[in-house]
Amino acid sequence: MSLTINDTLEHPSTPASMPTAIAAALAERFAHTAAARDLAGGTPKVERDLLRASGLLRLSIPKEYGGLGASWAETFAIVRQLTRADSSVGHVFAFHHLQLATLRLFGQPAQWEPWLADTARNDWFWGNALNPLDKRTVATRIDGGREFSGHKSFCSGALDSDMLLVSALEDNAEGKLLIAAVPTKRPGITLFEDWDNMGQRQTDSGSATFEKVAVAEGEILSNPGPLSSPRACLRPLLAQLVFVNVYLGIAEGAFAEARNYTQGQARLWPASPAAVVTEDLYVLRHYGEFWVALESARKLADHAAVLFDAAWNEGDRLTEAGRGDVAVAVATAKMAATRAGLDLTSRMFEVTGARSTTAALRLDRYWRNLRVHTLHDPADYKLRELGDWALNGRHPKPSFYS
Repeated sequence: MSLTINDTLEHPSTPASMPTAIAAALAERFAHTAAARDLAGGTPKVERDLLRASGLLRLSIPKEYGGLGASWAETFAIVRQLTRADSSVGHVFAFHHLQLATLRLFGQPAQWEPWLADTARNDWFWGNALNPLDKRTVATRIDGGREFSGHKSFCSGALDSDMLLVSALEDNAEGKLLIAAVPTKRPGITLFEDWDNMGQRQTDSGSATFEKVAVAEGEILSNPGPLSSPRACLRPLLAQLVFVNVYLGIAEGAFAEARNYTQGQARLWPASPAAVVTEDLYVLRHYGEFWVALESARKLADHAAVLFDAAWNEGDRLTEAGRGDVAVAVATAKMAATRAGLDLTSRMFEVTGARSTTAALRLDRYWRNLRVHTLHDPADYKLRELGDWALNGRHPKPSFYS
């Protein structure tokens, strides 16, 4: 791929050198192998290395630390662009930026400034071994820090990463949650290639073990720490916006595949009064419904991203009410994207026909990927939170999922 991030920096006024063009070139390449890699599973090593070489891992890093200084709305646009072609790669790319944001929200500048600068300089890929619901990893106090031991599941993007965010519970009566940033190859860390689910098959969301992993005090994000202030409570909202944009990217990718197939290969049903399949009234109705649902979800997602950027820029001035308003917008967008995506990825076959179910196309991967991802936290509980807001005016209570 000839287009690199250096083109963007050297020729900022040239449209073809913008990050969106780099992402478009990557997405086009990823799309050619997405179906085959879905079948194979495992680590998308080639694709991750292309992301490293592209410079897009620096996208959300402020310019003063060597990054591109993109807003979150701009970052999510790139996430969605990559996800249309390959939702696994889009997922790990988005999680990389989520980990970088976590450093800034839970830690002090003296900690995260060097990490961000090193990430920009070395094109580090950050992985996730945080999963606060998995409480099997404990932190024992030792001289100069802690020792992490235990197990973690759902470690998305951990394999082939350079740095990891890891969580553990303090081994005492309080059992406080600690989150630390450590090199992936630190002694005692073992990552397993045991992710073999029906969807998101190349997110490497398998398990990890930690055997007396030494963690220095300066690597623990304890000030202000997890969910300790309205600003720190933006972290779960950013994670939820990652999901929103991955869901939307999957749905948009499915829509594009269905549209191309309908226009190029679908057959007109003999009972149809239309001359061609693209004029069939039932086919047009389906596409009209797809469009309304997708466009509604897009508007809600973009609105939530704008509100999030404004809250992010408030910094420590952010109030609980301000954070709560963002939480409502994000949850609303997530439910819209979930419903639109699951409906579209299931019903797309009604406008493509029986021949589109051939295993060679693997068009079912869009539904499988979305179905797996949307189970990350139950939609029923998200709707309950929104119902409490709509009826009683109560904002969702901050947690790692709201």
